[in-house]
Amino acid sequence: MTTQAPSILAGLIGAGIQASRTPAMHEHEGDALGVRYIYRLIDLDQLQLDSSALPDLLVAAERMGFTGLNVTFPCKQAIIPLLDELSDEARGIGAVNTVVFNKGKRIGHNTDCLGFLEGYRRGLSDARRRQVVQMGAGGAGAAVAHALLSEGVEQLIIFDVEPERAQALVANLNQHFSSPCAHVGSDLAGALASADGLVNTTPMGMDKLPGMPIPKALLRPALWVAEIVYFPLETELLREARAIGCRTLDGSNMAVFQAVKAFELFSGLEADAQRMLNHFHSMNG
Repeated sequence: MTTQAPSILAGLIGAGIQASRTPAMHEHEGDALGVRYIYRLIDLDQLQLDSSALPDLLVAAERMGFTGLNVTFPCKQAIIPLLDELSDEARGIGAVNTVVFNKGKRIGHNTDCLGFLEGYRRGLSDARRRQVVQMGAGGAGAAVAHALLSEGVEQLIIFDVEPERAQALVANLNQHFSSPCAHVGSDLAGALASADGLVNTTPMGMDKLPGMPIPKALLRPALWVAEIVYFPLETELLREARAIGCRTLDGSNMAVFQAVKAFELFSGLEADAQRMLNHFHSMNG
């Protein structure tokens, strides 16, 4: 990581992303490293578009000289057919959150898995992990599931509003890890009653989607609860879990450490992870 690009133009494609701290994190780190770094939001909600606009948005970004793009809900899986190459991690996970434009090629990466892993290791490294319930089987869910199983979770039970999506993720996981370590959930109350931990990878809890992914009554003090949503940093799920004494992990570390790796992919420079973490927590909201 020694070649310094003269300038970086990056962006984030997703729905309802106005509260994202990603642009500020990238631009602040660019300033610290003496790089002209511009990061733009491409908000599908504001543009009144959906993921079907991805082909046009990618072409536009290439024509305007973007170095790369981050991708978030609901585009992490829809973007894959539009790419030329995938990193081994992105291929294995089946989801992309970072696209680098390089010599006419679109190369997809996944930095979500690394991001969640770092947060988990910092906040829950000693937590019991015999059985974990995960809500959500989308792009972020796929990355988090890979991270959980790589950290020694013995049984991962996955629930999703689209059962076929949960089944596809479970099949993927059981190909990559000791089978059968992942299962499609059918009885949420029963699964949580015997679980050590709960992870929310759905967008439920975001400012634009308030609420909880599970009924409050299913929480219990012995359960640890992890969240990937970070705007707001304290979701209703985390607030209710903390109120009864659960150990919790908010979405800040995943947000920061996926951004650290994406910054490095875009710039070719080594980011200062602690500086980016400190800057994230210095922002209001």
